[in-house]
Amino acid sequence: MKSLADIKLASANKSMNKPIYVTQPYLPPLAEFIPYLEKIWDNKILTNGGPFHQQLEQALCDYLGVKHLALFTNGTIALVTALQALRISGEVITTPYSFVATAHSLLWNGIKPVFVDVDPNTLNLDPARIEVAITPHTTAIMPVHVYGHPCDVNAIQKIADNYNLKVIYDAAHAFGVQDEGGSVLRHGDLSVLSFHATKVFNTFEGGAIICPDAKTKQRIDHLKNFGFVDEVTVVAPGINGKMSEINAAFGLLQLKHIDGALARRKEIDATYRQQLVGVKGIRCLNDAGEKLVNHAYFPILVQPDYTQSRDALYQKLKDHGIYARRYFYPLISDFPMYRSMPSAQHANLRVANDASSKVLCLPIYPALRPHEQQRVIDIIQGA
Repeated sequence: MKSLADIKLASANKSMNKPIYVTQPYLPPLAEFIPYLEKIWDNKILTNGGPFHQQLEQALCDYLGVKHLALFTNGTIALVTALQALRISGEVITTPYSFVATAHSLLWNGIKPVFVDVDPNTLNLDPARIEVAITPHTTAIMPVHVYGHPCDVNAIQKIADNYNLKVIYDAAHAFGVQDEGGSVLRHGDLSVLSFHATKVFNTFEGGAIICPDAKTKQRIDHLKNFGFVDEVTVVAPGINGKMSEINAAFGLLQLKHIDGALARRKEIDATYRQQLVGVKGIRCLNDAGEKLVNHAYFPILVQPDYTQSRDALYQKLKDHGIYARRYFYPLISDFPMYRSMPSAQHANLRVANDASSKVLCLPIYPALRPHEQQRVIDIIQGA
């Protein structure tokens, strides 16, 4: 029979060697969520803009420092609807260095994505590449605040103004991020957030569109509810994009914990930077000059002078139970539905292709314990 000490040691070893994933959703104490569920059970309102839905819209406006916000069932439906709301058609200039939902939202609207290269320092859409890609069919620009680091919003807006183009920001990674003027979500004609389980702020599933004025929000609210204005009036071919009351309630609870979660992410980010600064061949991506960083991801770029390739390091981490991710690899432009487009050719996207071949996002989430993070660092240092 094993002694108590043996049992404790076995348990500790098991804990030390359990899998570590690139992210893990923050979940508040379950007991704190029960009162919200009890209210839903009492009032029997599950969806269609119930009290929690309305409360979360206002609470997010207050927290993020924006005037109008429309909640959605997820970020992809929010992107699709944002394009509908602005009546975008023709061609839209966007980035190949993102999650596929960015470009998929264009195809769902019958819009042709036009890919341009990214900036080598931020990996955001390179404004210097945008202007040469504009044609008579171009109607908008859809940049992404990659890893939560803001795009060069002033340069992009100047181009948009010169050519009378709309700007829709895919801000899926940029919850809570601020520049010197306030929330980065205020830029462009619309900004779209994701509240997916992998995001800094999650509602299990969810998303939102940041609206510049009440009139735009009203149109978006109509579009996310089949186009209904009232019981008998439909004004647009809308979709069912409403967030449920359970998701909204969870979001309200999450807001009570978000500052602590962001603070813990900041600590993890700082530890990575301190420990990896001297590792030859490892480049930690810096921020883009934002005033408030959300530390949504921790990407490193594995350079040729590192001891092994990016894919070899990825596999070595995996062999040790550490599941880093190659965000973003492959590029969107490499997938079958896009790769035949002229703008998707590798010669047109040299920086994006280079980054995609080198990037590795390391685990970062509030519950990541110091000894778990050290497991990651030790492998990178000793690879």
